[in-house]
Amino acid sequence: MKIDFLNIPVDALTMQETIDKIDNAVQENKRLQHVVINAGKVVLMQKDDELYNSVVSCDIINADGQSIVWAARFLGKQLPERVAGADLMQELVNLAYLKKYKCFFFGAKEDVVKKVVDKYSRSYSPDIIAGYRNGYYTKEEEPVIARQIAESGTQLLFVAITSPKKENFLFKYKDILENVNFTMGVGGTFDVIAGITKRAPLWMQKTGMEWFYRFLQEPRRMWKRYLTGNSKFIWMVIKERISHI
Repeated sequence: MKIDFLNIPVDALTMQETIDKIDNAVQENKRLQHVVINAGKVVLMQKDDELYNSVVSCDIINADGQSIVWAARFLGKQLPERVAGADLMQELVNLAYLKKYKCFFFGAKEDVVKKVVDKYSRSYSPDIIAGYRNGYYTKEEEPVIARQIAESGTQLLFVAITSPKKENFLFKYKDILENVNFTMGVGGTFDVIAGITKRAPLWMQKTGMEWFYRFLQEPRRMWKRYLTGNSKFIWMVIKERISHI
């Protein structure tokens, strides 16, 4: 079941329902393209047609930010819970170990992605690693990278690149990646796994304050994004509510 959230078809799924859907796709050798949305991405989608098309074309669209869940309820629509991309990735890596699936990790700096692969190899098994590649490349290298991923034999692809670059990459090369059962963008999750940045405490995640924790770690880089983006998001939601009164 999907809800219409500001002209975005968001899946009303729990974390476990999302995992089950992905697991079934791998077992049945089907393909699912996944994306998460948060307040900042919703704002960007209003003026970036390429990003909008990349997102709405995905098979599963989860609410990554707690703000999306709350805003949906404010607009009279129900999402069962937040399905954070970082948490989903961790659950899927664990699933890969249990079901003997292969994972490909694409993005971040070379030393960061290597730390992620090394950590998962130690925690689970090297057998779950189909390959990895850093997120620094030219446009000319994009099809080569897509073919590298496709030829790795991976079933699960995690892309740790900023928006809208990761969404557009997955959309643009979906035909080359058609044999990869599941693809998802995971933003800065590799940095968290590698220990470069810290995830917000659970109470901050549950109260919708994870963005503020990230802001405290990188204030110079994040202040404009959150101040401007969050304000625009709130105004968009209020306008939508007023338009339906």
